[in-house]
Amino acid sequence: MRGAGAWHRSTARVLPVDPQGRVLLLHGWDPHHPERPFWFTIGGAAEGGESLRDAAARELYEETRILLDPAQLGEPIARSTIEFSWGGIPIVQEQTFYAVPVASAAVSLDGLDPWERATTDTYGWLSAEDLEAGEPPAHPEIPSLIRTAASRVRGNEPGNRQGGTAGSVDMSGGDAGA
Repeated sequence: MRGAGAWHRSTARVLPVDPQGRVLLLHGWDPHHPERPFWFTIGGAAEGGESLRDAAARELYEETRILLDPAQLGEPIARSTIEFSWGGIPIVQEQTFYAVPVASAAVSLDGLDPWERATTDTYGWLSAEDLEAGEPPAHPEIPSLIRTAASRVRGNEPGNRQGGTAGSVDMSGGDAGA
């Protein structure tokens, strides 16, 4: 799939973590395979000269209406490259994952573009165990990423720069969406 026909993109992915250690994920499907739904992380490609941290904050707002300063994302928790097909298009995607504590959030899918609306039906706050027991994740590394994100924002992992829930996002009202 790494051939000239593949779409190469650099993406920023966000794992918002609630006080119970659950991560906000979106639920959807490949338009060519709606019979195989899955859970996936929030995020998308960096645009123009946009930094990955800025792209992560923009995508979080566009896809969930959770607004935060990109500086709140801290350092990435993981990076990976995956290859997959979406709507029949081969994609090679470099991914940078950020975790951010979220004290409470009113989530809305109103900011999804028409293509995303056609292939995304809901969201959920899920633990790694929830995800392993239910519908599959888009990629098998997502449960591990949930564990890493929860550990990082709770301050349980060496090298944590975000420490606990200090500085968490509280989006319980205002522009957070319905």
